[in-house]
Amino acid sequence: MTDEHSAEEKAPATPQKLSRRGLLGLAGAGVVGLGVGVVGDRGVLAAADSMSTSGSTTSNASYPFHGTHQSGIVTPAQDRLHFAAFDMSSTASRADLIELLQDWSSAAALMCQGKPVGEFGAVDGPYDAPPEDTGEALDLPTGGLTITFGFGPSLFVDASGADRFGIASQQPAELRELPHFPADDLDPQRTGGDLCIQACSDDPQIAVHAIRNLSRIAFGRASLRWSQLGFGRTSSTSTSQVTPRNLFGFKDGTANIKAEQLGKVMNSVWVPASATPSWLAGGSYMVARRIRMTIETWDRTALSEQERIIGRTKGEGSPLSGGTEFTAPDFAVLGRADKPLIDADSHVRLAHPESNAGTEILRRGYNFVDGNDSLGRLEAGLFFISYQRSPAQFIDIQMNLAKNDLMNEYIRHVGSGLFAVPAGAKQGSYVGAALFV
Repeated sequence: MTDEHSAEEKAPATPQKLSRRGLLGLAGAGVVGLGVGVVGDRGVLAAADSMSTSGSTTSNASYPFHGTHQSGIVTPAQDRLHFAAFDMSSTASRADLIELLQDWSSAAALMCQGKPVGEFGAVDGPYDAPPEDTGEALDLPTGGLTITFGFGPSLFVDASGADRFGIASQQPAELRELPHFPADDLDPQRTGGDLCIQACSDDPQIAVHAIRNLSRIAFGRASLRWSQLGFGRTSSTSTSQVTPRNLFGFKDGTANIKAEQLGKVMNSVWVPASATPSWLAGGSYMVARRIRMTIETWDRTALSEQERIIGRTKGEGSPLSGGTEFTAPDFAVLGRADKPLIDADSHVRLAHPESNAGTEILRRGYNFVDGNDSLGRLEAGLFFISYQRSPAQFIDIQMNLAKNDLMNEYIRHVGSGLFAVPAGAKQGSYVGAALFV
């Protein structure tokens, strides 16, 4: 693996102090709830080694907030997620946006070190004032927390066409709302957003603590639009991790890009240095999709049919063409009646690079279960997250799946967002600083 963070960048961060407005947000936003509903360096490798291969144990793993790329992309996928999308206030100015990003970066750098936010934290401040930190992460380890920020299309030009923050000229040409895919059933309340934060950890309380405190800091400048809790990662982003299972019971992400595959990471994940506009160089594009699974229908489906739909065995996870989990699928192998052993419309075949002109993306999704709906069915599914150097990579693959995938009978895409993820913040600076130069 190459060195994502320089020696200077690996040093413990000295975060900027929160602005006065950020501190006021911490003190005065007690009514704000939790919302609706890199190629790693030696430090990253050591952190990965300190975790269980399943990623299910809270650990002392620590990933630096500052660096060439934002953490939480090729970082070994943690077991828990709290994702949140925000809208800037209608009265917010360009200065407010910059100040918010500065305050968020300062707080994120502290939390990624396992420290409370603010000057006094949760218990050492004035006794007659609300604490600066909510305190639920006190006494917990760092838990491998990563905090990743992204910018939505509406941050540059809103629905009315207004350039609220003077950055419309800096909007990447590819940062547009995703097209409507066949069978999309998107809920506007779970779609879009000016800004997004992906907080991942091995402990759900640590991830929730991060979003909770960043929401408080945003008070008066941005408000929570929608959020999602996730558990049980559904892909591996490092060769040190075993392949997890999704709620359909199948191994998910066997062929995912791994951090150790340097060529694939460079060619498929990071926006190149030659990018226009230049502020996004070294960053990536994040796609977030909330996918509802019709669990009850799937559970009444024969095992043979489940395997035909996926294109892999449910136990080993091997392709139906034979071999083990990591054997490359052979789509030419024929079975009964001279039909391919791997169905032409199976998920594995349609998502495979061979069916998409060699296109690959890095997946980083999570399971979710949000109780039940009014009919008593589980409100459950996959919170899909992917990173790619161009949204076109996701669009091409998803269009292929949306039109033909046998799995479509059992899933519905109900939430969606596309975000430009800037490069990592330098020491003493803040995430997205290059956008405002």
